[in-house]
Amino acid sequence: MDYAHEMVIPSEHLPFKIFQFEGKDGNYSRDRHWHRSVEIFAVLKGKLDFYLNDSRYRMTAGKFIIVNSNEVHSIWSPKPNFTVVVQIPQKLFENYYTDENFIWFSHDEREEDPELTSLIGEMYAVYEEKEMGYELRAQSLFYRLQYELVTKYRTADGQSQLVKRSRNLDRLSMITSYIRDNYREEISLESLARIFGYSPVYLSRMFRKYAKINYRDYFQNVRLEYAREELLHADKTISQIALDNGFPNSKALANNFRKKYGILPSEFQRQNKRLKK
Repeated sequence: MDYAHEMVIPSEHLPFKIFQFEGKDGNYSRDRHWHRSVEIFAVLKGKLDFYLNDSRYRMTAGKFIIVNSNEVHSIWSPKPNFTVVVQIPQKLFENYYTDENFIWFSHDEREEDPELTSLIGEMYAVYEEKEMGYELRAQSLFYRLQYELVTKYRTADGQSQLVKRSRNLDRLSMITSYIRDNYREEISLESLARIFGYSPVYLSRMFRKYAKINYRDYFQNVRLEYAREELLHADKTISQIALDNGFPNSKALANNFRKKYGILPSEFQRQNKRLKK
């Protein structure tokens, strides 16, 4: 299986993640990947190609696509574009689950929905401007978005197909959700295997097969992603950020951070402070 697992961490102070697509400048491709979150990919300007479950969708301004939990997708962005991505943890829809603990959304890419794309654009503008009370306004818009999804786009069609296709991915995504909820603790492969009823060998193979990474590196990457978010937004020392995210000290954070991102945490923090001025 030639695809990897993507870790989704909500934006600061929000229960969902919202960001401008990283392929905004064009000449960019994102390889096949999957995640447990429901994702809305809304093209506001420009165009790109979106591949979902091996089907190709030509996305132009005003169009969007809904990616369900565990659906494999990739993107080819040859030209500049302005695309906003909203990633919503599946658990936020738990009141609308089926008996299999799934929720499924369907959308014909030929049908435009100006109200929904405008709503996503407004959410992004509020998040970027970060004026007083932006978290409350962003969440009020988010609740409207959730309402649109469950009233217009939720469907029972495809449930059996989804269960059959994504059973292994869903098992792993439940495990990775547990890791994200408890990443500050020291979770060994053996203890995680006991919690979910697997042997350590089987669980290790599951990570390598479906996440394309070994367990220890995945666990470390979760800690690094959360530490990176705090370096961007939190008013803390690097030592405190290290301790708050499971690292024994700032040196351990620095070594692992430089290995993953190619820069020291202190340099990363300084660069982003300059950009905000």
